[in-house]
Amino acid sequence: VQVFTSGSGTYTTPTGCKAISIRAIGGGGGGGGTGTGTSGGNGGNGGNTTFSTLTASGGTGGSGAGASIGGAGGAASGGNVNISGGYGGGCNGVIGFNLPGGNGGCGAFGGGGGITASANNNASASATNSGSGGAGASIGTTTGGGCGGGAGGYVEFLISSPSATYSYAVGAGGSLGTAGTSGAAGGAGGSGLIIVMETY
Repeated sequence: VQVFTSGSGTYTTPTGCKAISIRAIGGGGGGGGTGTGTSGGNGGNGGNTTFSTLTASGGTGGSGAGASIGGAGGAASGGNVNISGGYGGGCNGVIGFNLPGGNGGCGAFGGGGGITASANNNASASATNSGSGGAGASIGTTTGGGCGGGAGGYVEFLISSPSATYSYAVGAGGSLGTAGTSGAAGGAGGSGLIIVMETY
């Protein structure tokens, strides 16, 4: 097994390898920030993960405080199995209530960011290399919650007669949404991942 957790480059098929099975997930979107009114920053989009012609797209970042749906999950293409990432949780944006931010969307490996209470800033980032979305921020009665980021898409593919080399790139996690006026930042999205299982 070879695991790629960041960056890009060339995978070289080892001597004697008869087949390879690829599992890949795109980067998760970052969670939105909060602020008075709708001044919280939007989370950044996750990057695409690729292996040759396989693409696991990154999730969309969640919106800052304000009524909105969560970030969309990334698409997936080229594999025997192609699964879109989960949506991030939506946010209400009503001022004057302890409204939590949205949870991060979950990808194939789990690990989405969450919210543990609504009265303070506790938006967590998603797990590293999970490809899941970061949570939207929540901070109390003066701001609405931010939306959660979407998870990266997931792709699997079996190559029964592998070529000598393949190009690859691992998608970065989306940046967290910045804090607005009297607000707080969201949680960052999880980076992507590629797992190559080799059969000899």
